[in-house]
Amino acid sequence: MDKILDTFQVEDTHYASFANKTKISIEKGEGVYAYDEEGKKYIDFTAGWGVTSIGHANPVIIDSLLEQGQKIIQNPNSGATYSPARSKLISLMREILPGNLTRIFFANSGAEANDAAIKLARKATGKLNIISTVNSFHGRTISTVSATGQDSHRGRFNPLIPNHIFVPYNDIEAIEKVICNDVAAVIVEPIQGEGGVNVPDSDYLKNLSDLCTKNNVFLIADEIQTGFYRTGHLFASDNVKIDILTMAKGIAGGFPFGAFAVTEEVHDKLNIGDHGGTYCGNPLGCAVAYSVIKYMQDNKIWENVQDISKLTFGKLKELKEEHPDIIKDVRGKGLLIAIELIDDDVTSSLNSKCLDEGLILNVTHGNIVRIFPALNISKEEMEEGLKIFENVLKEYN
Repeated sequence: MDKILDTFQVEDTHYASFANKTKISIEKGEGVYAYDEEGKKYIDFTAGWGVTSIGHANPVIIDSLLEQGQKIIQNPNSGATYSPARSKLISLMREILPGNLTRIFFANSGAEANDAAIKLARKATGKLNIISTVNSFHGRTISTVSATGQDSHRGRFNPLIPNHIFVPYNDIEAIEKVICNDVAAVIVEPIQGEGGVNVPDSDYLKNLSDLCTKNNVFLIADEIQTGFYRTGHLFASDNVKIDILTMAKGIAGGFPFGAFAVTEEVHDKLNIGDHGGTYCGNPLGCAVAYSVIKYMQDNKIWENVQDISKLTFGKLKELKEEHPDIIKDVRGKGLLIAIELIDDDVTSSLNSKCLDEGLILNVTHGNIVRIFPALNISKEEMEEGLKIFENVLKEYN
């Protein structure tokens, strides 16, 4: 216990307190399980907010870290020199990305990828305005906060970067009214993640893409949370024409890594020096990302996502029918799932009780519980976590 208290004391005293911390100190993980310093076992239904896509301490990640780390971690002159590890990942990305997205650049996070996408869209078009959606979330840099459609994020920082236009999500008519107003790009999440797992109409992205093409406006698909089979598809924007695609979170299984891909049309309007970064495309990150993507492909991870998703939604809809006074809605796609509760206080209490019983959940907007575990979670592991959730729900009867 003294060891845990020391961890709490050091972080509470010296770590910048930008988050309401949960009083557990996680020391290690394996698969979908995490263990605190006392050895208590938890089922992780958050995957580090969608990051540990193939589970904690997956051997393929450990092996790639060791193998590449023994060669070189960071290139001389950084990205200004070539790298076989980077080239190998680029070649794999070209196989899986939509055919029109032919140019790829690697970043350290989703916020960096979105920041670059917005900046480069303005540079390539010579136009200023960016259309975003209400309840969107695109990152925590000042540029991406400015593009985020939530007052709780935007309202505390001034001055924000100007020239952002916000419209309701899943509303093509609202975009039609403003798209001619010197717009460089529309940035959109195929499914809003942090905003509450809001799923649009099935034709929303296609109609949005057609509208952007008609008006010579770039479409930026923010697949930071939805990409790499999180929704059951490689990308949630599959089969839709995208000009810039941003990626992160699950791409490297927990290693800080991101990327964006652009069309030749976008790339041809950019110049040397328009973007860069010290660690962008470093060999270590590239090696890990390659191993994670290959693991997903070799194990047909999408089949597991679809199977576990069906099981999970079936159970959660049963619970909604049994507890209509507690659960307002169940929604999502694949293994990006939201349970919207009626009462914020119940949500907070339920989350705390689940934690006591060994289940780690994520709560956003006060009353929305997000479930987004590792994509290789087994049927038995998902049922174990859902059973804890069900038992805690019964305490409110």
